[in-house]
This record gives sequence, C-alpha cells and structure tokens, in this order.
Amino acid sequence: MGFLSGKKILIVGVASKLSIASGIAEACHREGAELAFTYQNDKLKSRVEGFAANWGSNITLPCDVADDAEIDSVFSELAKQWDGLDGIVHAVGFAPGHELDGNYVDVTTREGFKIAHDISSYSFVALAKAGREMMQGRNGALLTLTYLGSERTMPNYNVMGLAKASLEANVRYMARSLGPEGIRVNGVSAGPIRTLAASGIKSFRRMLDYNQNQTPLRHNTTIDEVGDASAFLLSNLARGITGEIMYVDGGFNTTAMGDLDES
Repeated sequence: MGFLSGKKILIVGVASKLSIASGIAEACHREGAELAFTYQNDKLKSRVEGFAANWGSNITLPCDVADDAEIDSVFSELAKQWDGLDGIVHAVGFAPGHELDGNYVDVTTREGFKIAHDISSYSFVALAKAGREMMQGRNGALLTLTYLGSERTMPNYNVMGLAKASLEANVRYMARSLGPEGIRVNGVSAGPIRTLAASGIKSFRRMLDYNQNQTPLRHNTTIDEVGDASAFLLSNLARGITGEIMYVDGGFNTTAMGDLDES
C-alpha cells in the first residue's frame, strides 16, 4: 500500500505528458490515490481522458478556472461520484505571450496583468472555496506550483513573476484561513522544466542551460522529482506542514553565484 492509499485527489491543469501536473498524477497514482481531472475546453477533453485512463481514472470534468460557474460545477459533479475530497492540485498558470517577451515595463499591460493574476493566483482560492465543503473532516491538503521568479527577476518572466508572488502570498493566507478546519495549503517551487507552459517564455532553452550549470546538483529538475515531493505534501506524512513553499530545484535557490571559471 502506498502512502496515499484511500485518498481522493482532484488534479487541475494536466495538459500534456510532459507537464508538471502529469508528474504529480503519476506519483499520486503510484502511491495509491484515487484521481479525478479537469480539462480546460473540448479541444483538450480527449487528451485528458486518455491521461486519466492511464492513471486508473474515469473522472474528467470541464473547468475553465476563469469561470466561477464552471468551478462550482466541477465539485457538484464530483460529489455525485465521491463522498469526499482529500486533496486539490492547482497546476494552472497563464499570461498572454506578448507579456513574456521583452522589457517588463515596456510590455506589461493592464489587461495582461489582470489575466495573469486571475488565472495564476485567484483561481487557487476559487478552487478552495468551491471544494471546501467536500474536504471537511478529512485533514485534506491543497497544493499549487510556483517558481523562483516570484522572488527574483528572471529574463522575460515579467508579469508571471508578480502573479507567482501573489500565489505564494495566497498560500500563506489560505493556510491561515483553512488551518482551523484541518486543511493544509502548500506550494512547490520547481526549477525550470521544459513544459508546454514554459515554451511561451522567450529564451527558455538558454535558461535551462544556465540553470543546469549553476545548480548544486548539476541537473535540471524533472517532473518526477516534483511529483514525488508533491505526493509527500498531499499525504499524511506532511500533516504538520502548511503555509510553506518547498523548493524542488536542485538547490538553485540557495546560490548567489555559480562556480567561477578558473581558466
């Protein structure tokens, strides 16, 4: 038996087999969790259904996280199949592509700023509000994904850095609000990974090369590494942890300067 046996977990944000959400789903499935998934639109429906089947799930529900009615519908439908919910994984982030290319002040717009914060940060608390009733009395856990760009400037990350900073503050405030109900809230700050979402950031491949050379472990983070850490945070093994951001980045966040070239 895995350490998530008997747990029912909703994963929001699986978009491809290379996504971080896929790594989390794989780890949770391996550890015995029962999973449900959402898909953003009909274009992604069959793809997500295929992924779900691979992880032993036949529960896939439509959910555009910018629409409160769709979020509410997810939990209404889920309650017809499950008697409760032990975890929600929020693996969602978005900013218009043109805001992720160039000088931050030059390219940032009011509308792009609003979209990035709505989709990448507010949607986390929106899911918590809608799923709260199903999580009562189960010592459940909420988990989201962030990045070091929330704390430090990164080339072309721009408004997503501010949205991730908001998301991390969200983790702390949600943990404070939901803690008395026995619900934990945490985030994982992963190192850069070549995912579909990351491909929208200009010069991302160069960022990967730099990261690999400067990270103490000398390799880029994998979705499996993030998946294992996330499964832990969703489990009772992490029952004393809430309001925290766990770094899964090979130690990159601890470095101020990489090794100097002595040649």
